Amino acid sequence: MTERLLEMEDLRVSFYSRSGENQAVRGVSLHVDAGETVGIVGESGSGKSVTAKAALGLIGPPGRVIGGDIRYRGESLLGWSDSRWRKLRGNRIAMVFQDPMTALNPVKKIGAQMVEVIRRHRGLGKEAARLEAAAKLREVGISEPERRLEQYPHEFSGGMRQRVMIAMALSCEPELLLADEPTTALDVTIQAQILDLLKDIKAKSNMGIVLITHDLGVVAQVCTRVVVMYGGMVMEEGTVEDIFYRPGHPYTQGLLKSVPKRGGGTRERLVPIEGTPPDLLDPPPGCPFIERCPHAFAKCVERPPLFELGDGHRALCWLHDAEHAAAGGDSSGNKPNAGASASNDSADGARGDGLAESGVGEHAGRDSDG
Repeated sequence: MTERLLEMEDLRVSFYSRSGENQAVRGVSLHVDAGETVGIVGESGSGKSVTAKAALGLIGPPGRVIGGDIRYRGESLLGWSDSRWRKLRGNRIAMVFQDPMTALNPVKKIGAQMVEVIRRHRGLGKEAARLEAAAKLREVGISEPERRLEQYPHEFSGGMRQRVMIAMALSCEPELLLADEPTTALDVTIQAQILDLLKDIKAKSNMGIVLITHDLGVVAQVCTRVVVMYGGMVMEEGTVEDIFYRPGHPYTQGLLKSVPKRGGGTRERLVPIEGTPPDLLDPPPGCPFIERCPHAFAKCVERPPLFELGDGHRALCWLHDAEHAAAGGDSSGNKPNAGASASNDSADGARGDGLAESGVGEHAGRDSDG
């Protein structure tokens, strides 16, 4: 039986300033099971990182969780004291932050930082913790770990610092790992090494992994399930195959069409998503993608529910509403099967733009089942 690790239900997070209330996360519901890798994708400002930080109780002033629930193994985490959160963070749930240079203390040796984490959460003596720290560095592919423990963060390359962060996160053997843009600003060779490392970690344990990224190629390589966010909301959720081959939301389709192709000997323009993301100080009451959507019609001024498109595949789009289909489409010319035809068109694009021709198709089928 699958173990449900993390569950969010109608999560809402806002940040307050003189300008007003920034509604960063607006009713997000998602879950992560043991042994699976869930990718959270979307543009900058879509609420991905805020959602992950909320799962670790890291939303501080001027922000706060204003609604919904966060549960770990069925127990609500909201209202926990700081001491309870400290026991959970790094121990049962760990996080790899986007920029390892700012996440690591620049004036403390790597060994001191790792030993402190291990001793705090695992209760080991100083020498035993140091041996464990060296073992974790070796596990993530850092040679001469005993010598490296005596070095400072600035003595490591960007990719090596990211490996150190992953080693530190794994040092307490967590059940759930949150990785926030772990390959950002790394060259493609180092990026591939980090992704291989995450796949190895999942293969060796029953750990759940949440991978936050804007890179669809990364998602195709390591994820089993995908959550697409936009404007602080979940636009679509499904397996890797659902998202890349049967995208049900116009925003997902737009993301896939904007992926650059690889090979083929032809030069083609990328297809951008016109417009800009919504202002979350004053978000639209209906679908957040309404101003940029080529299929928008009158009903879109109302917030749609997540329509079930298949087993675990859902999309927040009125194009999948049975009443809309029965009415024969809308005045803009969309037909009853507009959602389906758009999905099919984008599925073809996904096979080229999103997977095979972007160089990630060969990984998607192999890795999507874990």
